[in-house]
Amino acid sequence: MKILLIGEYSNVHWTLAEGLRALGHTVCVVSNGDFWKDYKRDISLTREYTRLGGIRYLLKLYALLPRLRGYDIVQLINPMFLELKAERIEPIYRYLKRHNKKIFLGAFGMDAYWVEACTSTPRRFRYSDFNIGDTPISNAYVDEQKADWQDTPKARLNHHIASDCNGIIAGLYEYYAAYTPAHSNKLTYIPFPVPSDSNARAIYSTDRKIRFFIGIQKARSIYKGTDIMLRALERIAADYPNDCEILKAESVPFEQYSKMIEDCDVLLDQLYGYTPAMNALLAMSKGKIVVGGAEPECYELLNEQSLRPMVNVTPSEENVYNQLEWLIKNKQQITTMQQQSIEFVAKHHNPTTVAQRYIEFWNKR
Repeated sequence: MKILLIGEYSNVHWTLAEGLRALGHTVCVVSNGDFWKDYKRDISLTREYTRLGGIRYLLKLYALLPRLRGYDIVQLINPMFLELKAERIEPIYRYLKRHNKKIFLGAFGMDAYWVEACTSTPRRFRYSDFNIGDTPISNAYVDEQKADWQDTPKARLNHHIASDCNGIIAGLYEYYAAYTPAHSNKLTYIPFPVPSDSNARAIYSTDRKIRFFIGIQKARSIYKGTDIMLRALERIAADYPNDCEILKAESVPFEQYSKMIEDCDVLLDQLYGYTPAMNALLAMSKGKIVVGGAEPECYELLNEQSLRPMVNVTPSEENVYNQLEWLIKNKQQITTMQQQSIEFVAKHHNPTTVAQRYIEFWNKR
């Protein structure tokens, strides 16, 4: 098949493309590299945020459109799959739908259905980036997302594409649950594709400090909960100075981030998730333990009965502290958990296996 993947989140589309190519399909990835992360793509479509930059972006996009025709499959990373206002994206969506055989929507990140699921009453999740129990979370980032995705052109575009497209693929339990009430008839869950690392080994030795790694996106630190996780980690380092070492990265490109993971034993990921996402899975593929979202629902959706390599945390500084302290007091279990991390990714996230599941769903729809 001839497949077009538009947009990028955390290397999902490029890794999927590699799996599809291994199966003999022709794939083109068009993206901005997910901004500063600068992931690989076949056609780069980036925008400078100046008035002239916006005009250049539109000119480049309209010149590109004739090359985005004649595909068997088009998949969009998100309803906001271009760096344009929703009103400008809608006619481009119609163009893509008209000139290609099938079009699919990825439920991979922030969108109207996720915001609705997290803010509706009764709550659909025990906790999320928007709530802890029945208590809403309020911070600048969350308030901005609510304003962006509730009864706005972006929300209307999201609902239109979800209703009009051939199918919807969710990459995490959370997004699958968010879309289920409205679109269960055209929705599926497929794990994110993550390449295995042939050099990955469980290498921790109990006679040295545990190296804890935390990556911080300054603009999203509060939203991701890394501010809370960092405070807990710094307390652990102060209380256990002979057992703990902190490695920290702030808004670095993907290639540098990936190399920094190599030096750690444990990665602190997102605080509010139920499921490990791409950064966590990348670390696990390298034999690292992930501290983050690993609720029972994520294992159930994968039908995973035995592998439990992740350290699940709930959104409180004290819970994170307690889980990190457990790792320090149970050093002898670290190598086993690291090996399970490698096995977990190889079992559930192999790019070729994941790509085959995409092919089967695309054909079925």
